[in-house]
Amino acid sequence: MPQLTLPDGSVRDITLPTTGRELAALLPAALAARAIGIKVGNEIRDLASSVTEDAPLRVILADDRDPDALYLLRHSAAHVLAEAVCALFPGTRLAYGPPTDEGFFYDLAPPRAISEDDFPAIEAKMREIIAADRPFTRCEYEPAAGLARTAGDKYKTDNAERALARGAPRLSFYVTGIPGEGWEDLCAGPHVPSTKWLSACKLLAVSGAYWHGDQRSDRLTRIYGTCFASEAGLQAYLRRIEEAKQRDHRKLGKELDLFHIEEDNPGQVFWHPRGWTIYLALMEYMRAKQRQYGYVEVHTPTVMARALWERSGHWDKYRDNMFITESEKRDFAIKPMNCPGHILIYKQGLKSYRDLPLRIAEFGSCVRNEASGALHGILRVRGFVQDDAHIFCREDQVESEVALFCRMLTEVYADFGFGAERIEVKLSTRPAQRIGSDESWDRAEAALANAVRAAGLSYAISPGDGAFYGPKLEFTLVDALGRGWQCGTIQLDTNLPSPERLDAHYIGEDGQRHPCVMLHRAILGSLERFIGILIEHFAGRFPLWLAPEQLRILPVSDDHLPYARQVRARCQDAGLRATVDERADKLGAKIREARLMRVNYFAVVGAQEAAAGTVSLQDSRGQRLGAMPVEALVQRLREEVTARRLPAPDPASAA
Repeated sequence: MPQLTLPDGSVRDITLPTTGRELAALLPAALAARAIGIKVGNEIRDLASSVTEDAPLRVILADDRDPDALYLLRHSAAHVLAEAVCALFPGTRLAYGPPTDEGFFYDLAPPRAISEDDFPAIEAKMREIIAADRPFTRCEYEPAAGLARTAGDKYKTDNAERALARGAPRLSFYVTGIPGEGWEDLCAGPHVPSTKWLSACKLLAVSGAYWHGDQRSDRLTRIYGTCFASEAGLQAYLRRIEEAKQRDHRKLGKELDLFHIEEDNPGQVFWHPRGWTIYLALMEYMRAKQRQYGYVEVHTPTVMARALWERSGHWDKYRDNMFITESEKRDFAIKPMNCPGHILIYKQGLKSYRDLPLRIAEFGSCVRNEASGALHGILRVRGFVQDDAHIFCREDQVESEVALFCRMLTEVYADFGFGAERIEVKLSTRPAQRIGSDESWDRAEAALANAVRAAGLSYAISPGDGAFYGPKLEFTLVDALGRGWQCGTIQLDTNLPSPERLDAHYIGEDGQRHPCVMLHRAILGSLERFIGILIEHFAGRFPLWLAPEQLRILPVSDDHLPYARQVRARCQDAGLRATVDERADKLGAKIREARLMRVNYFAVVGAQEAAAGTVSLQDSRGQRLGAMPVEALVQRLREEVTARRLPAPDPASAA
């Protein structure tokens, strides 16, 4: 017998068949009035839908904190956007309009270009539709009748044919209003009961897109928007967007002189001295952490022969994302990943079971042929370096190795301010098409789950999202604005080291050859992307240990330059990154510049300080820390670096 979970956590047995509306009626009246859908097992459905299967049940209430509610609201808002655009721009053809984690978008082909200047008119039309409180009505048709309703519409016919090819028994359409009179769109649903729930809706941006994401196909217009259950939720989100603009790593990267990207060299980062200082500090931190956890570091070639990529399977599966070159009538590829090279190193010399686990790490420089439209600052690039590693182990070592990795990962993230409360973990389990027995998958999935629990982390199941050769864990960091960034991962792989692929084996206690289990793992992901995340998370105010310029010494006048240089020399001798502002500007201008550049500390030195052997210290927010001897300054900064102390939260942060 299915059970309905009530908002207070209690459960109630349910007799089938039933409907979403009947389930909502079992809630207190105040809650029932907020019902906008139901969840049957893992499937979100309309409130009007029938329930005939024995599965866990939940009524979805309009709530800004509930992802399922936001999914319903945003999917429905995309439908209203499409209706509004079609009303204002007759002849518009609709392609695809899904909800997303942040809102929704609709890809469409209007008769003329649409820009943000058109948003006021579109939003006014959407408000008119929403205020009319028109119901979303689902209508289903047999395949032939459904296809007839899309006749003449290239995109909708394609969508309908794809739905049928995936096994849909019928085609569903949604009408806003009365069937036969209201506006209709091919859609699988689900939607909220009526348009009245969509008042907290806002259009955000417009861009170009391609049909099915294929640059060789039709170019479309993509309109982005978002929707919340309440106006308060919408306004809080809009404030976060505005703050995100101020924290944008591309903006801060230029202002802080960290990096740039040339227009004719897309996806390749030119690191400036300040940015490269951060990069090296990050790399050296990870290098030391990996040594602590028993990794050996290697370096593999950037260009490797086609034959290797054919044996690994990448040539067939990943070739479109690889840069190919030719020499002496042989094909080569610039490596998009490091794993095949690490297997070749592992295979040098026979390995015994006593040699395992072997943890091989590389700061591997990789290049992937990403579409130019997908590139985004240093968050999505073509050339990047991964903190990549591969663990070669026996099957009975998998759980302990994953547990060790989880411990290392949580330590690393904590040093950057991402404690357990800011880490989300997803366990991707066996897909329908897979290799290996169910028993081996049971063991592998249990090993990953046990390791996560041992690290003190909770996790969610992502059913069917594992690779065909093994399950994986993915770790998402939640930044100061509440945004998620998937960074860490560990993937169990029995395919690449198999005899059919690259044949990484060991000699067991029985004297026989056994294929290794290979664990692909990364913690930061790409260093480029992780630095971009940190820029936005810290709003450019890096922890002292990572900052490109830890101390700037500001002489009051040129007369005090010799003393300022002495202070700098003492700080540099102590391993601190210190500079002197030797410009002829007035002191006030030097202070403003130091604060704009987010220099962690600046020390003012004049005649009084030179005579006393002191500095007058301030931090990047302008807090006066008083006069102190140079040795006290050095000790203070060294202690902060050693402790990897985090900066105070930005006052403007929405965290």
